[in-house]
Amino acid sequence: MSVKPKKHLGQHFLKDETVCQRIANQMDLHPEIKTVLEIGPGMGALTKFLLAKDHFETHVIEIDEESVDYLHENFPDLRGRIYSRDFLHEDISKMFDGELAVFGNFPYNISSQILFKVLDHKNQIPLVVGMFQKEVAERVSEGPGSKKYGIISVLLQAYYDIEYLFTVDENVFIPPPKVKSGVIKLKRNNVKKLDCDKKLFKRVVKSAFNQRRKTLRNSLKSLINEVSEGFDTSDELFQRRAETLSVQEFIQLTQQLEVKNSSSNV
Repeated sequence: MSVKPKKHLGQHFLKDETVCQRIANQMDLHPEIKTVLEIGPGMGALTKFLLAKDHFETHVIEIDEESVDYLHENFPDLRGRIYSRDFLHEDISKMFDGELAVFGNFPYNISSQILFKVLDHKNQIPLVVGMFQKEVAERVSEGPGSKKYGIISVLLQAYYDIEYLFTVDENVFIPPPKVKSGVIKLKRNNVKKLDCDKKLFKRVVKSAFNQRRKTLRNSLKSLINEVSEGFDTSDELFQRRAETLSVQEFIQLTQQLEVKNSSSNV
């Protein structure tokens, strides 16, 4: 029995065992991890290398019923740890009591959604190792000053240290995608809580990058007016563009708006 990759699920199965081993070996650097959840294992190309490691317990979650049947048939060691569900619609805190690492060759069509789901459960997910479309991998891992640096970069880097590990060619997949892939690692940093209002921070980041060619004084104009009329934007941060600001500078920007908002409501 084999599984036919399904286009509507964004399935591209890995066939190069050297690449699979290289990705799985990242887990050797994190002996503190005791539980791994692989998303979209397909026919288990990565799974078998995870199962070969004994310092953590491997679980898999797969939406494709044909793949689930294949996994049950070919991976008896996974009995009781194969979930035929949609990761995006699961409450991770109810599935697992403690911390877990998220792992996988992620379907390209939902990879960004997976990362935002991880962000929602950041205090339970200290580690992510995954394969993404190269453009997405670069966007997530790039720092200030890059044209690829954007909303998802800042929001994730606020809570994770992110490392671009290596690039993967198209020809190691069935079927080959039309783009290269990139493997990245996200490791939870020490930030328990942002030094600013979390919701306002998110709005500032989104507003800033939605008009990234403008200076922040202009791209944040409607948000600034909402906070307080006559807000002083002479601070150097407001003269810059979004892509030049670090995560910490976005926090500082949010703090300024937050303080002004508090004083205007007195």
